[in-house]
Amino acid sequence: MHVDLLTLYFLIVGTLFASSVMTLWEYRTHPRRSGELKILAAGYATLAIGCAAATVRHKLPGATGSALSNLVIVTGYLLLLHGVAALSGRQYRTGSIAMLILLALTWAVAGARWDDSVWYYASAIPIALASGVTSFELLRCDSMKAMQSRRIAVWVTGIHALLYAARASILPWLAARYGQDVVLVASNITMYEGVLYSVVLPMTLLRLIREETHGELLRDSQTDYLTRLGNRRWFFEEGERVVRDAESCQPISLLAFDLDLFKAINDRYGHKTGDEVLKAFSDIARSGVRPDAILARIGGEEFAALLPHHDSLRAKEVGEFIAKRFAETIPHRIDGVAIHATVSIGLAQLGTDVPTLADLLAAADAALYNAKSLGGNRLVTAQPASRPEAA
Repeated sequence: MHVDLLTLYFLIVGTLFASSVMTLWEYRTHPRRSGELKILAAGYATLAIGCAAATVRHKLPGATGSALSNLVIVTGYLLLLHGVAALSGRQYRTGSIAMLILLALTWAVAGARWDDSVWYYASAIPIALASGVTSFELLRCDSMKAMQSRRIAVWVTGIHALLYAARASILPWLAARYGQDVVLVASNITMYEGVLYSVVLPMTLLRLIREETHGELLRDSQTDYLTRLGNRRWFFEEGERVVRDAESCQPISLLAFDLDLFKAINDRYGHKTGDEVLKAFSDIARSGVRPDAILARIGGEEFAALLPHHDSLRAKEVGEFIAKRFAETIPHRIDGVAIHATVSIGLAQLGTDVPTLADLLAAADAALYNAKSLGGNRLVTAQPASRPEAA
């Protein structure tokens, strides 16, 4: 079935306007990305207006219609680039303005004499550049690297950029050798691909932002709101995975922390100060463990750190470092008020007598409460047959 170019133009215009409305509607659902969604919606609408203007470009005198519609279309591509770049906090305002000025000058100088050549070949260069940089921005968007839809968007914009680059560089040579029929075929290919682009890219970018929002909600459900460490649920989910996947020869240790006399701190200085103490401890604990540690707040003033590749001796060094730094830092941390805050620690190592994460935490808790019964501010190691040893 043959579809003429005018029908393809109208199809692209309709899908772009629909994508603009859908994207604009989504901004209320994703307030963190509302600015980017508005820019993308404006980009789709601008592309639609430019494509609509291209259908009547020959009704204006000279190259005026072609120049105006081409400038509007390129503006739409640049808005899409700006919206995608804004996802990573970047922008291309200066480069975009320079590109539009250069394109306008090209039309002013060469458009009147070589209208068709500028329309078919030269005007494809800024579209190829804008689409190529858009693909690059999606590729290096660190916060979305794990999302499947990002890879689809990279391919869509990358193929679009290559198609227009070929139109600017290879098509003039083919037209000179084989005649203008090649240009007509190329125009049909460009329009068919444009229809796919106008449908796939908006849907993919919407899916990308939805995936990001879903990931943020999932992380929030697994994160303690105050300390930004993992919560109890996350600790058991991730900890059980680490224990299950660990090799038999890999040592795994667990440190259980409990801040000493925390209730007295809350009663004397207030809950705001108590919250600052908890946040200070979480910062210190985070700095004292390796990135692969499973560190979480599992209760009010209770924390736990599962340490892969750590035997008891190495885990003890980590615990003592955290306890020492916490005791030294807190008096100078909370609004200049001298607060005496320490932490008790229980240490246990995974083994035949403690084969599961629940057993490991129970053994570390037993050692922790033994440390508190000895006056606190110390680390106690759980021994086989529940014989704790003070350090």
